[in-house]
Amino acid sequence: QVDLVESGGGFVEYGGSLRLSCKASGGIGIYHMQWYRQAPGKQREFVAKISVVEVTDYSDSVKGRFTISRDNARNTADLQMDSLTPEDTAVYFCNAAHRSGGTNYWGRGTQVTVSS
Repeated sequence: QVDLVESGGGFVEYGGSLRLSCKASGGIGIYHMQWYRQAPGKQREFVAKISVVEVTDYSDSVKGRFTISRDNARNTADLQMDSLTPEDTAVYFCNAAHRSGGTNYWGRGTQVTVSS
């Protein structure tokens, strides 16, 4: 069992930046780390992924603006978000997916609100 706790959300103006952090209760070296988000009235959507070998992937909507990173020694996975727009307003969730598939853990989420 791995517990994930997100932090760093908040209120930011258009064009601003936020850095989200996901802290795991145990080692994350065998997990692909991902960020998802869910806006009001919408389905949860993929945002970014960093694999166990640190290959990254991003949704088209955030590519070039967001950067995902991981620190296995600190059991954290961060999401640097720049050039934020109101369309980025959502609850952001951290996910740990075992490298062999099957096991998935989710955090409770952190709210990000971007004003226009």
